[in-house]
Amino acid sequence: MGYVIGKKALPRAVDRNRLRRMLRETMRQARPAIEAYDLIVRLKRDCVPNEFAGVIAEAVALLTGLTGRAPTASTQ
Repeated sequence: MGYVIGKKALPRAVDRNRLRRMLRETMRQARPAIEAYDLIVRLKRDCVPNEFAGVIAEAVALLTGLTGRAPTASTQ
């Protein structure tokens, strides 16, 4: 799993790191269905921190299309 979030899309490092953590958790919830794939998630458009929920929702939609099922939260 790789994440590409450039400075042009999110200028502040704290925002880039927060989005990476959120995406990492989303991908973790999609395991083991995605273990057969090597994935790179790239943020192409500029983004502001209050749009992170939309970015995560789009990542979930892409994962659902890839695996045929939505990531689920684990119960620990």
